[in-house]
Amino acid sequence: MNPFTLAKIALRALLRNRMRTFLSVLGIVIGVAAVITMVAMGEGSKKSIKEQMTAMGTNAITIMPNQSRRGGVQTESTETLEEEDVIAIRENASYINGVSPMVTVGGQAIVGNNNSPTTLSGVSADYLKIRNYEIQDGVMFDDETDRMAKVCVIGQTVVKNLFPDADPIGKTIRYKSIPLKVIGTLKAKGSGDFGQDQDDVIFTPYQTVMRRFSATTNIRQIYANSIGEGYAAKATEEIMTILKERRNWTKPTDPFRVFTQEEMIQMVTSTSDMLSLVLTAIAGISLFVGGIGIMNIMYVSVTERTKEIGLRMAIGARGRDILLQFLFESVIISLLGGAIGIALGIAASETVKIAMNWPMSVSVTSVIVSFGVCFATGVFFGWYPARKASRLDPIEALRFE
Repeated sequence: MNPFTLAKIALRALLRNRMRTFLSVLGIVIGVAAVITMVAMGEGSKKSIKEQMTAMGTNAITIMPNQSRRGGVQTESTETLEEEDVIAIRENASYINGVSPMVTVGGQAIVGNNNSPTTLSGVSADYLKIRNYEIQDGVMFDDETDRMAKVCVIGQTVVKNLFPDADPIGKTIRYKSIPLKVIGTLKAKGSGDFGQDQDDVIFTPYQTVMRRFSATTNIRQIYANSIGEGYAAKATEEIMTILKERRNWTKPTDPFRVFTQEEMIQMVTSTSDMLSLVLTAIAGISLFVGGIGIMNIMYVSVTERTKEIGLRMAIGARGRDILLQFLFESVIISLLGGAIGIALGIAASETVKIAMNWPMSVSVTSVIVSFGVCFATGVFFGWYPARKASRLDPIEALRFE
């Protein structure tokens, strides 16, 4: 019997029990839609995080005191970063084209009756290049002429909060009672890699923060920029060598931690991959349950149609024909449920993206794999009932009540 005829017979048998067929298809639909939606959520999150972190600078390198755990308590290296470290890296590192310390202090920025709780960050002029910030209006302060100067450059969120109806250039912001003259504004960047507002920033010369606000010579972090994407490892090694030589460091442990933006991207995306895998596995359970539903329905169908099977065998149908007929029925249920589930999954992903503003990314691979899994589900869960039907004894089947 040719496949086309078998498909017609299988389809006719399914239509005789529409409600049963509908419920079997529904189980596959829910499973496939859930898998596609979960994968789209995971892929969208990973893509969004990667784009946001890349926007912060693909060649960025961060240096900070090394951290370790002792007795379950996290401790930092006793070594601290200093302004001399910044100068040494700037003058001696050949794989670096920009370096900036960062010293921060918390408080409120005030202009008249407007205030904005934000962090004041002391940086050098290179910080804008390292973190992909751009000046929109005004100028950036100069590392030489503006040392300890009471000037600042502000982000667009600070502009909206403190100067809603005025041009901020030339105006004065008071931060912890110290006046800072606004000499420039930054172009908008949006949210960062962990959801922080990258436009809610105030940058001022790092010497200004160290001398006027925090009264310290210690630097919490140093940011640098390698000369290209392929030089991050060499730049990291070079920076560590410079820092150790300054301190005549001979201990086996490193005094500082130097890591690249690529490492951070890999770390975050690996976590996202694990989360996506867990979500997909949970969604896949519903697909497995749908497959069991198909097997159950096919078992019931074989039992109900035992006399029909015996009659067909008595007039010349082979066991192979019976097996293929029931196998076709289970595959049709799976593929129909898969097609509807894929459409529903894509629609659900778009709905979540629009309604909840969640990053979603439906990949062609997930659609193809889902459809392939549906076919495999139909074959796997339909094989045993179909095999049972094909091995029925015609005489015993005709006697079945």
